[in-house]
Amino acid sequence: MFTRRPVTQTQAAAPRESSVDIEKPSAKKQIFFSAILIILLIIATSLIVLYAKGYRILVNKSGPAVSKTGILEITSTPTSSQVYINDHLTTATNNSINLTPGKYTVKVAKDGYYDFQKDVQIEKEVVTGIDALLFPKSPSLQSISTFGVEEALVDPSGTKLAFKIASQSAKRNGIYILDMNARTVPILQGQSSSSQIADDTVDKFSEASLSWSPDSRQIIASISAKPTTEESSNLDTTGQTTPQANPLATYYLLKSDTFNDNPQDITATISETLDLWKTQLTDREISRQKSLKPKIAQFSKQYFHVLSWSPDDKKILYQASESGQMPVFQTSRRIGNNLLYERRDLKKGAVYVYDTTEDINTRIIDSVDQEPSLTWFPDSDHLVYVHDEKIQIVEADGSNLTTVYAGPFLGNYVFPWPDGSKIVILTNLGNTNASPTLYTIGLK
Repeated sequence: MFTRRPVTQTQAAAPRESSVDIEKPSAKKQIFFSAILIILLIIATSLIVLYAKGYRILVNKSGPAVSKTGILEITSTPTSSQVYINDHLTTATNNSINLTPGKYTVKVAKDGYYDFQKDVQIEKEVVTGIDALLFPKSPSLQSISTFGVEEALVDPSGTKLAFKIASQSAKRNGIYILDMNARTVPILQGQSSSSQIADDTVDKFSEASLSWSPDSRQIIASISAKPTTEESSNLDTTGQTTPQANPLATYYLLKSDTFNDNPQDITATISETLDLWKTQLTDREISRQKSLKPKIAQFSKQYFHVLSWSPDDKKILYQASESGQMPVFQTSRRIGNNLLYERRDLKKGAVYVYDTTEDINTRIIDSVDQEPSLTWFPDSDHLVYVHDEKIQIVEADGSNLTTVYAGPFLGNYVFPWPDGSKIVILTNLGNTNASPTLYTIGLK
């Protein structure tokens, strides 16, 4: 016979004690694994930070060791160029390389282009950047003017080119403007995107001397008199050169963005117009000088003969008016700047570039007898140097002097395109029986 026995209090509590005993080790395991995960995350984060700072495990004769490195970031135009470090092919642009601290020679090369080479100083935990602009060995040459061109003059902004034509009819002769920022550009050989602003029906504008206004909106055309040196020069960005009124000339004020059906004769008020333009130039130069720190401004007044400011107004191209030593004006300069090309010893007559932002001074030309033909490249990091019947481009630190064109061209009629893709020259291609025309030298 089956009988039911009551469960005692001790027996009823036993299963619950067993459940508690099972749960306790499970909670300990969770805490243990969580602690391990946190430790691993801390270690991984620390390794990532150390890696970003340039720490690497390097293997040498004594075995593996943790070493502090610096980072070299190399970009180039065109991209995918080969990068040589101390003559060893190392990587390709655009890329970054970890290097132990020290001085290196970096070469960037690409088939069909001139090599780029620069010395750099790598410091531990510092990122040093190189942006290499390569130029083609066989640049394209394209005509952008249909008729013979007498002379050309670029505006202060570097985006418009005024030129004269005198070999056609009275309607075709006159003054033309090539807007180098215009979207409509020449596609076929011989096409032109220029527009005429004055012809020879009112006066001999094809024989005029031209001067741009400081804002590039107007042009003064001087006719019927041999221009003085000042009159035929452009109103450049230094604010130092202005045309002088010639009492034997007739002066016209022309709009640069349209055809002038009735050119405005300002002969009677030419002095007032020139004084106004000179004031505008002076005000601009004063504004630039005010942007400099007082000590730099004071030093520049004594030692700088300013040739021009860079397009971004951050660098000054100047000729040393006397010899001296330039002090360091910034107590702490930006880490990562390449100072291997800096020259703070000034030699009278030498040409320099001073970076007002980074307080870096570099020498471009050691010595010249006269004011050199140097024009800023649109990127503010290069200069176009015309001499010895060659067109060269040099970096603002004086390195990588590259001859981009050694063919025939006239005078100093050399103008970089606003986007840096080409250079405009005036040439007859060596044919003395042909009238010169405008050509572009392709740089990309």
